[in-house]
Amino acid sequence: MSKLAHAESFRDLIVYQKARRLSREIFVITRSFPREEMYSLTDQIRRSSRSIGAQIAEAWAKRRYDRHFVSKLTDADGEQQETQHWLETAVDSQYLTSSQIAPLIELCLEIGRILGGMISKADLFCGEPPKAIRESASEYITDTANIQN
Repeated sequence: MSKLAHAESFRDLIVYQKARRLSREIFVITRSFPREEMYSLTDQIRRSSRSIGAQIAEAWAKRRYDRHFVSKLTDADGEQQETQHWLETAVDSQYLTSSQIAPLIELCLEIGRILGGMISKADLFCGEPPKAIRESASEYITDTANIQN
């Protein structure tokens, strides 16, 4: 069994990459929606699908604290479920067919399963980051003795 590489960034996470793919595919498929849906269904489904990746990125930034990390991943899961709802609404409105949304629903479910796994194993992602300053120390340290009023 091969060992997965350590993620250096949220961009390295498979779930984030899948969320981006879902967002792109939904953008393309919603181009065919009627113009009168531009500020309702089209906007809603695009927003919810785009929010999945955004919530994952936020979770990554908050992984120092388990509860914050889990909260953001839970939000991402909520967004993928909302996306499923809007896809089904598009079928109900006869803008898409069940066969058109089937692969998108499956991708949502896959994202949900991965998020669930990350939530249940949050301790593997969370904790104190290494003590390192990215910028030079001079940007953080001020010599107050030489400051003139």
